[in-house]
Amino acid sequence: NEVSLKPDFGCYLFYFFARYRGFILVLTFLFYTAYHLSRKPISIVKSELHRNCSTAIRPADLNITNNATWCDWQPFDQDNYQTLFGVLDNSFLVAYAIGMFFSGIFGERVSLRYYLSFGMVMSGVFTCLFGLGFYLNIHTLWYYASIQILNGLMQTTGWPAVVACVGNWFGKGKRGFIMGVWNSHTSVGNILGSLIAGVFVSSSWGMSFIVPGLIIASTGVLCFFFLIESQSQEPHGHHPIRVNTHNSGIYTESQEVEEDHSKAISFLGALRIPGVVEFSLCLLFAKLVSYTFLYWLPLYISNIAHFDAKQAGDMSTLFDVGGILGGILAGLASDYTGGRATTCWVMLILAAPMLFLYNYIGQSSLGMLLLCGGLVNGPYALITTAVSADLGTHECLRGNSRALSTVTAIIDGTGSIGAALGPLFAGLISHSGWNNVFYMLISADVLACLLLSRLVYKEIRGWCGHIPRARGFKEI
Repeated sequence: NEVSLKPDFGCYLFYFFARYRGFILVLTFLFYTAYHLSRKPISIVKSELHRNCSTAIRPADLNITNNATWCDWQPFDQDNYQTLFGVLDNSFLVAYAIGMFFSGIFGERVSLRYYLSFGMVMSGVFTCLFGLGFYLNIHTLWYYASIQILNGLMQTTGWPAVVACVGNWFGKGKRGFIMGVWNSHTSVGNILGSLIAGVFVSSSWGMSFIVPGLIIASTGVLCFFFLIESQSQEPHGHHPIRVNTHNSGIYTESQEVEEDHSKAISFLGALRIPGVVEFSLCLLFAKLVSYTFLYWLPLYISNIAHFDAKQAGDMSTLFDVGGILGGILAGLASDYTGGRATTCWVMLILAAPMLFLYNYIGQSSLGMLLLCGGLVNGPYALITTAVSADLGTHECLRGNSRALSTVTAIIDGTGSIGAALGPLFAGLISHSGWNNVFYMLISADVLACLLLSRLVYKEIRGWCGHIPRARGFKEI
């Protein structure tokens, strides 16, 4: 039953894709790209909902006496428009944060394929409904806020499920690098969402939501037909392949896969896993910074650099390009050193002065925006991917593989509290000036570093030989 094959690149590529691992990686990448693609339009459209009407061309047949707000979309035409934008952001983010704690529990107990498919289709429906407000001429805040709440709840289906799928297919060996590359879906989704929304924002902003809504709904259909949740579900006798080197060749062994019948972990049980609490609280502050940029950066660029809505949206994508590079760098560094916490700590401590410099001298600097994106999103990407997967398969679980989704949901749910608070505080503080918003972000980065201090200390002791050191979290 042993088949010898020539060890060339094409052969390895064949086995990689033939047994679904590469396919699942690409598929889940597309899924979460669609999730973030559908979240981004609100930040692009803000600049259109409340504009500087003195610079806009007024139609000749428009019979409106208020020259200051004729081009704005009610109810965002008043002086409290930033507070109302904060309400929209937090309607989504608070619902997302609350729902995330329950999403992981459901994800451990239902089919991930059905769960993801349902979540993506419903997210698409609610994203489209927000855009329909433009065509139905709806000017009521409660309508848009309600849509944001429902969409936030549906979006919680995504992250625990896709991390659980990837964790089921990939081991710990190069998890930081693999998931660092894979996690670029967050930034790719933000970039595509910005570009797609930017195409329509100045003409008919409703399409800035409807097009992304149709895209994520379509990926939900794709998920229903093609997602394979774990290796034990490979169709009709296809079992995972063990690829080994032997006399300069490779051979494969077909093995029977036993299904995991272990009991899903409880919420409190997941909290007791070493490192979960520290990384969850760290992510709260790291995600506060990242999501403040996600929701407010285009408006900040528009106000400070005096760009129009499309230009500001296009420029904001550089922050996400930097995030892709930062996530990959964080994964590589943590794989090489075995220090997930230390990698996060170093990037966070460097991010604080970089944010200060960007606000004071670099609002139009493309390089500084890239660097800020890398330093801000690198730790966020590492914690939500490789760290979550490591903790969800911690050795204290004794082989129980049904903790990944719950641990991921706890970490990302706690982080989502920060994601809700960041844009809210930004909306409230921005009235007193953007400088104060950046002071808030710098403070959040410093607090995130402090929360990792114990884990960083343990990793450093391990490097110095005082305690046994293993890659990942075996000794934390």
